[in-house]
Amino acid sequence: MEQLYLQTTQLIQETTDLFYKLERDPSENIENAIQSKINAINANCEKLDILVFKTPINQRPTAKMRVDQLKYDNKHIQASLLNAQNKRRRRQQEQEDREQLLSRRFGHDHTAINVDFLGQERNSLQSSHQHVDEMLHTGSNILQTLRYNRDTLKGAHRRLIDLANTLGLSNATISLIERRVSQDKYILFGGMFVTLTVIVLVVFFLV
Repeated sequence: MEQLYLQTTQLIQETTDLFYKLERDPSENIENAIQSKINAINANCEKLDILVFKTPINQRPTAKMRVDQLKYDNKHIQASLLNAQNKRRRRQQEQEDREQLLSRRFGHDHTAINVDFLGQERNSLQSSHQHVDEMLHTGSNILQTLRYNRDTLKGAHRRLIDLANTLGLSNATISLIERRVSQDKYILFGGMFVTLTVIVLVVFFLV
């Protein structure tokens, strides 16, 4: 299990490096390479889920938390890839629309007219809409991440209590752990509230 875990961690690192390349050179080939890595990580996580139940019972909660972290990282990578693909498609569509607009001819004599100023105005509007869409998409990803973190914290809370009972920790220690999880929950809800507030203000003032 340890070897497969290390291989999966290496795949995540390689995928992160591919994102740096994608920022410098947005291309469909790099996106396909990233998707291939994501598929491999998913397959490894499924195998790790099976191997977790084969580990000694006292090591099982820790092993499950490590596998859950790999799944979380992979979900974040998938969301980043979708965002990058959407950006590339929008840039391609804007370029095609611009070329089509600038190549359009009017009149019976097919005299080309200069429509640069119209193209600039249109691109400006498209850019504004694009920024709003990106902010909404980013906000949606943040909310999804916060929801996933909330579920992870709940699961970690339950596993920590089980682990504490297994190791025979005192009630005072368990109470301290529960208090810390409760504080983390308030921080999570506060982050969700601030994120929603920012998204509403952006949509209100920019749209």
